[in-house]
Amino acid sequence: MAIKTANNQSMSAITALPSGVSAKSLILLATETASSSATISFTSGIDSTYKEYIFKFIDVHPSAGDNHFTVNFRDGGSSYDATKTSTMFRAYHREDGTNQALSYVAGGDLAQATGVQQLGQSVDAANDSTISGELYLFDPSSTTFVKHFIARSQEVTYEATSQEFYVSGYCNVTAAIDGVQFAMSSGNIDAGTFKLYGVV
Repeated sequence: MAIKTANNQSMSAITALPSGVSAKSLILLATETASSSATISFTSGIDSTYKEYIFKFIDVHPSAGDNHFTVNFRDGGSSYDATKTSTMFRAYHREDGTNQALSYVAGGDLAQATGVQQLGQSVDAANDSTISGELYLFDPSSTTFVKHFIARSQEVTYEATSQEFYVSGYCNVTAAIDGVQFAMSSGNIDAGTFKLYGVV
């Protein structure tokens, strides 16, 4: 199964995918723009149409510093409180080069909990600081299996640190997930763009 390229054999010269490999397409379903918003919620478009959904959060700025950016899931009721089990780790490096590490984040994981899932910690509220990233949600309309999710984010912390988070877990419910809500641990989402895509 060879990839077709031009004579120079460079990756930039790829002209076709191998037979049997299909390219995925992202279908934009919704865009939400935060403006001093307590929460950003997606309550429609998450159904059995697609097996995979991607949420992108871009330049999300908190109204208060040292703030955690969070997500939660709705499983058919009116509350965002689906039971979750998850894990979280991070890589970070301070601007002044004094500290750096790759570490497990014990305070960011959940064990059969209904509270919010952290996607970032200690986000700075300085004018030029934000958090950006994406969240993948798999087969949310299944009424047979748990609902897996994966997230990755990059932020500037209040300590002037570049911090990248990796989160994965599952909503341990067989009810369909029909809503997703983003929020800060305190204060509002001062600004930011949120996009929901279905994956074909």
